[in-house]
Amino acid sequence: MIVSASYRTDIPAQYGAWFLRRLEAGFATVANPYGGPPYRVSLAPGAAEGFVFWTRNAGPFLAALDEVRRRGFPFVVQFTITGYPRVLEPGTLEAAAAVAQLHAIARRFGPRAAVWRYDPIVVSDAAPAAWHRENFARLARALRGASDEAVVSFAAPYRKTARNLAAALGRAGLAWRDPPADEKRGLIADLAAIAGDAGLRPTLCTQPALLPGAAEPARCIDAARLSDVAGRAIRARTKGNRPGCLCAESRDIGAYDTCAQGCAYCYAVDSRARAQAALKAHDPARAGLAGAARHGGGATGARLSARRR
Repeated sequence: MIVSASYRTDIPAQYGAWFLRRLEAGFATVANPYGGPPYRVSLAPGAAEGFVFWTRNAGPFLAALDEVRRRGFPFVVQFTITGYPRVLEPGTLEAAAAVAQLHAIARRFGPRAAVWRYDPIVVSDAAPAAWHRENFARLARALRGASDEAVVSFAAPYRKTARNLAAALGRAGLAWRDPPADEKRGLIADLAAIAGDAGLRPTLCTQPALLPGAAEPARCIDAARLSDVAGRAIRARTKGNRPGCLCAESRDIGAYDTCAQGCAYCYAVDSRARAQAALKAHDPARAGLAGAARHGGGATGARLSARRR
């Protein structure tokens, strides 16, 4: 099984010590986001065939990546670098530092081990479409050689996302909008051409209505890429998270409402204050990031999970 760490939170940026403890223990306990007791995900060799790490700041995690490789696990880093105005991303790493980190990962582990994500695209008064074209071009030039793929997607107008974006931008007297499909296709085509000029294959994450076009569909949990990194075949069936998703089957070990970086568009955090409280209360000795007992699972973990829901 491929292990995802994590599209629910930024483990490399904030929970690296916890991850290394779980790697040593050979399992992580995960709070069930749909209710019910926590469950275990094996991180033992043979059970975990490889890892996909999702982050906006890999700096604190570079030593952990060395340890993952030392233990024989292949991995891919899905690295989001957008360089948005602080009204949208108050707590993320500066873009220049993130670019340097992605280059460092490529030098250390090879360009197939890293994917650049420019998503979600949020069209707003703070960052209109023309701004995205210029910003993406600047980042693509800076990232030449650090990766071979650039993933893009547009912010989905989920109720939580729309509410948080409106609140964050509204405090600054700004607004965001969900562009019509034709405008999105035009912007994707422009970004795809820019990516190609920088040696990056443009892909589009889970928005099939905007395909076919200049970008291919993305496979963010990509068994083929992980196989290239491993130097051996890693086989996993396609089992997307939603319609149009082409990701390979995986198990995620993160928890919602635990990333404290405060991105206004984040679907995984209901409240930054709640996430900051979770990070402050975090105990790296626990088996899970949320709702799990110190030594993992069992009735105690289930009761903790029930109290926190």
